[in-house]
Amino acid sequence: MAVTRAVSIGCTAMQLFVKNNMQWFAAGPFAVNELRGFHEHQDRTRLQTVFAHSGYMINLAATNPQFLARSRQALEEEVRRAAQLELPFLVLHPGAHMGAGIEAGLARVIESLDVVFARLEGIATRVALETTAGQGTCLGSTFEELDFILRGVRQPERLGVCVDTAHLFAAGYDIRTAAGTRSVFDAFDRIVGRNQLLAVHLNDSKTPFRSKVDRHEHIGKGQIGLDAFRYIMNARRFVRIPKVLETPKGKEMREDIENLKVLNELRVKR
Repeated sequence: MAVTRAVSIGCTAMQLFVKNNMQWFAAGPFAVNELRGFHEHQDRTRLQTVFAHSGYMINLAATNPQFLARSRQALEEEVRRAAQLELPFLVLHPGAHMGAGIEAGLARVIESLDVVFARLEGIATRVALETTAGQGTCLGSTFEELDFILRGVRQPERLGVCVDTAHLFAAGYDIRTAAGTRSVFDAFDRIVGRNQLLAVHLNDSKTPFRSKVDRHEHIGKGQIGLDAFRYIMNARRFVRIPKVLETPKGKEMREDIENLKVLNELRVKR
């Protein structure tokens, strides 16, 4: 139903989970009819981009050996499933160092990615490291940490970055104004590289600037305000970058419809 639901409210980009996001592994492989149903869906071509988000249990910097091994196995399975759906990339939270320290944590993430990619030869689906709020011991809250991972892996071409606006703000990147947002993304271009940006999660933030706490809010109703989203919806650098909402959801899609309306009204008519 994912394609049907997305198209019904006018989406042109969609993010999905390739399995239950709160379980380690899928109950079983995709059935032939499931894959056919996705690829041959009558509305599939109305979506310009579809990509995946990994499950939330994966931690490529885990200090527990069993947890680390399971995280690597889970990521491998999810990339394979995303590839079966012919998705260009899978968004992944880099991981948490669990008290081992940032340097040790980043080294373990790099090692984990190398191990997983070695098992996935011939698969084109990339991994997009998501910017984080820096909550607890989570890694990836700075552009420098993401760049360190990108430069450290053996196959950097298999990675990219997904920027989350709420995470940026909570991590200490001030995007409350258009000028501030431009400056932050200029820094991203210098440190990480504009060509590494694969997607943007558009979320306002319930929590204050530099809070290090990850709580999403509806567009324009949080601590960020509308200027950042106005800039992102109009700046040329984002024209070909898929953008998705991870704002609070109800059982229906009323909230998504309202947030899409707000974003579309921010676009300058040309």
